[in-house]
Amino acid sequence: MAGGIFSPLGSCSELEKANCHPLVCLLCHEPYQHPCLLDCYHNFCASCLRGRASDGRLRCPLCGHLSVVRGGTGLPPVDRLLQFLVDSSADSEEDVQCANCDRRCAKAELDTMYFCNTCGQPLCAPCREETHRAKMFARHEIVSLSKRTKDIHKKCPLHEEPYIMFSTEKKSMLCINCFRDMQGESRAHCIDIETAYMQGCQRLDQAVMAVKELQTSTREAIVLLKAMIEEVRNSASEEEAAINSLFGRMQEQLSERKKTLLKAVQSQHEEKEKAFKEQLAHLASLLPTLQVHLVTCSAFLSSANKAEFLDLGYQLMERLQRIVKLPHRLRPAQTSKINSEYRAEFARCLEPLLMLSPRRSVVGSAGGIGPGITGTNMLPGGQCSKTLMVPGCPDTGDKMSTGPMVRKPTMHRYISTKVLLAEGRETPFAEHCRNYENTYRMLQTEIQGLKDQVQELHRDLTKHHSLIKTEIMSEILQKSLQMDVQIAAHYSAVEMMRSVFEEVWEETYQRVANEQEIYEAQLHDLLQLRQENSCLTTITKQIAPYVRSIAKVKERLEPR
Repeated sequence: MAGGIFSPLGSCSELEKANCHPLVCLLCHEPYQHPCLLDCYHNFCASCLRGRASDGRLRCPLCGHLSVVRGGTGLPPVDRLLQFLVDSSADSEEDVQCANCDRRCAKAELDTMYFCNTCGQPLCAPCREETHRAKMFARHEIVSLSKRTKDIHKKCPLHEEPYIMFSTEKKSMLCINCFRDMQGESRAHCIDIETAYMQGCQRLDQAVMAVKELQTSTREAIVLLKAMIEEVRNSASEEEAAINSLFGRMQEQLSERKKTLLKAVQSQHEEKEKAFKEQLAHLASLLPTLQVHLVTCSAFLSSANKAEFLDLGYQLMERLQRIVKLPHRLRPAQTSKINSEYRAEFARCLEPLLMLSPRRSVVGSAGGIGPGITGTNMLPGGQCSKTLMVPGCPDTGDKMSTGPMVRKPTMHRYISTKVLLAEGRETPFAEHCRNYENTYRMLQTEIQGLKDQVQELHRDLTKHHSLIKTEIMSEILQKSLQMDVQIAAHYSAVEMMRSVFEEVWEETYQRVANEQEIYEAQLHDLLQLRQENSCLTTITKQIAPYVRSIAKVKERLEPR
């Protein structure tokens, strides 16, 4: 009976290890009984596949491929070729008796037996020599027993005539009557049995060679895939170890940076709180002074006569003006926002570990704003951010990265520098971009040429299995080393321009910062004037009824 359903990979693995007999079912491990052929060209017994179909589809127990089954049986068609081999194998396993001397031939001696297709009788080797030497048997067809012709293949089942022709169009044998019944166009595709047999053997040899080549390629692919599976396993182990190691180092770096950031926040908090408290104490001491002078003015106006007012009033006014003109710090000298830029600092801390391009700090003129805190940074797009410079994350890199830190390219790098030239600004940086672009495109073209050569060599080595001359590899390696020297020289030349551009950028930043500060002050002054005007409008609306009332009373009291 049928065996259990195999999983595809398990079946392929077992099939590869086992030396399977081509006439034994892979499910029941018995000789085929009514073998059926699936769309994936795997064969199984009809009884092993019965009941497995679902919705007109049958999944192969070996590879999992779905085959379409038609008819009410739910089974694929019978493999006639395999059935022929099974029947032939069954016949060859039976003991054969010579028709002349009644000698029985064992299975091991079948190669010494013959068969007369004309008589339809088996013959042993001695009887073949003795009985079929006469002239009357000269035209008898005597072949090896394994190559005997069965009746079902010897005569046409429709006309009971022997086969004499073969149709290459319909791929079927024909008797004389079948040949006569054919149309004239179809007769042109008919050849004799012997010629058809020779042509068929030649085509079969070609098909066998193609299958052998596919078999060789399949075995090579299996070896390669096994090696890749092992490489994947080793790579996964190495990657896990690297992840754990990197994660541990990241935790250590983040822990140290966290302590430094908390100290910086605490320092900013103490500094700002101290500054605000000092300003608060100054204003708190100013308020009683102002209150005393206001009371003094009120009392002086109510008690002094004209002479006393003219004698002491101007001194009082002069004192009040001096008090107003004193430099009183009414507006906060700094913001209450504490900003440690912890996101950028954590990212900067991880840059050496993650092989990212670190950002370069540009110190502004605002000076330090706390321990570990420097000025502001100009970022792309005109945005500003404060940068925390914390020791403990040394920069590592090769020869081209031992200088100042290089920021990660922004979206402006991927825009052609021709945009800068199109704006009509003839600046030193625009001239630098023009020269850089020409050199960069030349180096990029050289690198692309080397890439194409290496890809072609790799394709010849892996796909075509062709030999590669050592001179070609040496030439490519030499060009690659030369390109490395050129790129390093160009990098050094660009790096030397950093100090020149930093001075220009620093001046530009300072000018922009001053303009922003003036602009914000202008907006603040306008808002303050607007608030004062709003207060005057409100007071005017409030006292307007009283003014009109007093005016009416005055009109009545004045003599006409």
